[in-house]
Amino acid sequence: MNLPTHQPPAATVVPAFFVKQRITVMVNRYEIVAANPDGSEGDLLAFAEQKRMQLKEEVTFYADQARNRRLFSFKARQVLDVSAQHDVHDENGAVLGSFSKDFAASLVRSTWHLSAPGVEAVGQERRPAVAVLRRVWDFLPVVGDVWVPFVFHFDFVDTVTGATVMVSERQKTVQDRYTVTVPDPRLDFRLAAAMAVALDALQSR
Repeated sequence: MNLPTHQPPAATVVPAFFVKQRITVMVNRYEIVAANPDGSEGDLLAFAEQKRMQLKEEVTFYADQARNRRLFSFKARQVLDVSAQHDVHDENGAVLGSFSKDFAASLVRSTWHLSAPGVEAVGQERRPAVAVLRRVWDFLPVVGDVWVPFVFHFDFVDTVTGATVMVSERQKTVQDRYTVTVPDPRLDFRLAAAMAVALDALQSR
């Protein structure tokens, strides 16, 4: 992968991790877990909570489930906007980057824009046929209400070089679980983790 020589690696780089979702009555909880070289799960990197029924979407990531230390977060700029820009902040409130959903393109194939220092990327569902099938299923009068674990993946590529920036692959499990790889060292882990969680938390918005 050819990277601009003037752009150094991000402050926090994690080349691979897992995202695991736990659904409760009032909040969705996500565990961000490091991926060991052998593919097994490593240490807990962050714990996130998404409160439901918020006018302005916000998800906060903590060091662990005790929620004593805030690590980073993302928050929508607009209220109830499916294509709202979301800013990712570090623990001190500084902006690390942003992402947004391309509403028009997503009518056929879910598309996201991801921005970071030195990086502009576009992410799309890998398989157009699965994207179409998911939309048809939702509109069917009976079976649309039946939960089906469609396995869909997202590939984010640099808009300048075409190189892969980030990949999120959904695993075949009952609960949502994703394998995320970040081959581009310019992409900060906190921004990658926020984007990975948003792909699940905001995908149906």
